[in-house]
Amino acid sequence: MTTSQVGKEEQLNLESLTWGDLTWVNIEGPTEKETEYLAQNYHFHPLDLDDCLSRIQRPKIDKYEDYLFLIFHFNVYNKATRVSMPSQVSVFIGEKYLITLHSGELKTLSKLFRECQIDEEARRDNFSHGSGYLLYRILDRAVDAYFPVLDKILGLMENVEDSVFDENVESAQELANLRRDIITQRRLFFSLRPVMAELESKVKRFTTIDMSVQWGDLIDHMNKIWETLDECKELIEVFKDTDYVLSTDRINRVMRVLAILGGIILPFAVISSIYGMNISLPGGLQKGSLQSFLVLLVIMCLISGVMLYLFHRKRWL
Repeated sequence: MTTSQVGKEEQLNLESLTWGDLTWVNIEGPTEKETEYLAQNYHFHPLDLDDCLSRIQRPKIDKYEDYLFLIFHFNVYNKATRVSMPSQVSVFIGEKYLITLHSGELKTLSKLFRECQIDEEARRDNFSHGSGYLLYRILDRAVDAYFPVLDKILGLMENVEDSVFDENVESAQELANLRRDIITQRRLFFSLRPVMAELESKVKRFTTIDMSVQWGDLIDHMNKIWETLDECKELIEVFKDTDYVLSTDRINRVMRVLAILGGIILPFAVISSIYGMNISLPGGLQKGSLQSFLVLLVIMCLISGVMLYLFHRKRWL
């Protein structure tokens, strides 16, 4: 008869859950104390334990005689910066154990562990086919949880598209934030995809059933996410170029109007500055002659009118 139990190690940020002969050890926010505990109770390579505390590792699979060491990076969306950041999950998987080390930011992993703690049926569903199946369940949830984030990105893409073609909305900052987020996520998935593709053959020895269909479905989800991000990247580049062209066109229109206004005002400025000199000039206003003022005003308007006509003929207006 199978039994389940939940154990918690004192003075360690470590929780363990056992069902049958399979134990899941979950470590949130690992420190040197937790890695020392693992070194004392398991025959793990010291370099693997060091990698668990490093934040600059790439997704990978290290194969050993009796266990696998895996590193995954999953996107965690930061609402404050509106940019996804990678969260590392380190995994040791053996025949009768699965050990996960993570920062706690990946809520799907923590939620699955809590479900297995309080629900007998959840433990049976996730533990009954070996550690390889339990790992699949963790990864499947992590990948599926990304689809709502993907839907949010697609919604932002529609908003950005509308703002790009709206002259009354400044879209440059929104475009830059969204472009940065897409690039960050594509970089993460680019390194994660080959690890996922290789995983099925590596963990086959730790499962009691044929899981080719399950792993195939997981890879399909990964490919769908990648293709959607790739499409978003192409669209955001189009929106960026379009926003640049439209912004440049708006600036050119404003500069054209200002240049025309400057050209029209130029005769007024030139003539008024000449007759503003402190010397006697023909037609001057030394005696306050209204006729001279009207003559000068007519000359200035005539020159400006000729300039407007020439601008119109050249289709500058």
